[in-house]
Amino acid sequence: MQLSTYFTNFFNNSRSSGILLILCVIISLGIANTSLKDSFQAFLDLRAGTDFLHLNYSVSTWINDGLMAVFFLLVGLEIKREIIEGELSSFKNASLPIFAALGGMIIPAVIYSLLNTGTQYSNGWGIPMATDIAFSLAIVSLLGTKVPPSIKIFLAALAIVDDLGAILVIAVFYTEQIHWTYLLLSAGVALLLFILNFLKVKKIFFYIIPGLALWYFLHHSGIHATIAGVVLAFSVPTNTSHTIISPLEKLEHQLHKPVNFLIMPIFALANTNITFSSGMASSLTSSLGIGIIAGLVLGKLIGINLFSFLAIRLKLSALPQNSSWLQMAGTGLLAGIGFTMSIFIALLSFKNDIEIQNDAKFAILIASVLAGSLGFLILKTSSDKKSQQEIQ
Repeated sequence: MQLSTYFTNFFNNSRSSGILLILCVIISLGIANTSLKDSFQAFLDLRAGTDFLHLNYSVSTWINDGLMAVFFLLVGLEIKREIIEGELSSFKNASLPIFAALGGMIIPAVIYSLLNTGTQYSNGWGIPMATDIAFSLAIVSLLGTKVPPSIKIFLAALAIVDDLGAILVIAVFYTEQIHWTYLLLSAGVALLLFILNFLKVKKIFFYIIPGLALWYFLHHSGIHATIAGVVLAFSVPTNTSHTIISPLEKLEHQLHKPVNFLIMPIFALANTNITFSSGMASSLTSSLGIGIIAGLVLGKLIGINLFSFLAIRLKLSALPQNSSWLQMAGTGLLAGIGFTMSIFIALLSFKNDIEIQNDAKFAILIASVLAGSLGFLILKTSSDKKSQQEIQ
């Protein structure tokens, strides 16, 4: 089984950008724990923009609401392409990662909720549902040919479906107040975008301009503005041809490097600036810390493999080619690297409490390191065992 050109590029980008993200996390943590932290926070709080049309926001808001909309645009393009012509284009191909992703979202949310219902942390149930595409694929890419291509494709498809679930969760559950006039204007712009698609307009420019208007109206409607990126992505035309490059594929190619090597590192720098304190370690034993760590590490592992097992037993899906359940366990752990997506949801969950945000970020950091390390070791061990068996 060979990796498609799209997935090959995907993994190559993910490996390099994953390393860059790790460096940015280290730099951000370093800044947050030195004398530079106040200056850095002052920069993030700095207002930028114009009062005209009410577009005067802090630097951190522009990063989290503006730049992240471009990230979600790329995710949306990848989801649409996979649905139209890729790994999610048929039920047979899509069923296992879809079922696995559902389990990987439901079980972590249940674990977290059981531990935090009725507490001040209850709103954070969406935090352990997320999978960080860049980090998880960067880790599996480090294993090279030791992991079957089918496992890499399964993890990529699972992460894409997981991101779609995270997008829906943000849109439905992390919207505080709806301003219906702006929402109706958003719907009008979205309709215009899909009319352009229906009319087979192929110039990307004609989608970007309404896309900016969609972002503006959604931002003022109360729904998180990053959803504009997904709506825009699904309106961009594509095709099933492997020889003719579609507008979607062209835009996706153009966005990969800016998103992976600029937007995501900037997000990591701005949002992982955790100042360590003497009491922070104890927060890991609170219901918040345990809920996040148990959700991301155990919840992802159990949910992905349980739902995969049921789908295979019911003959709705099949185990990825040349893979084993031990490798599926390792993959389930890698999906527990929530990191940037989990941090993003944590910021929305506790937007009015910086202390809880920091505790949540710290728990996400610990959980992601733990899940990534265990997943890597299990996948490496499984490949070593297989190599020994082949020699014997």
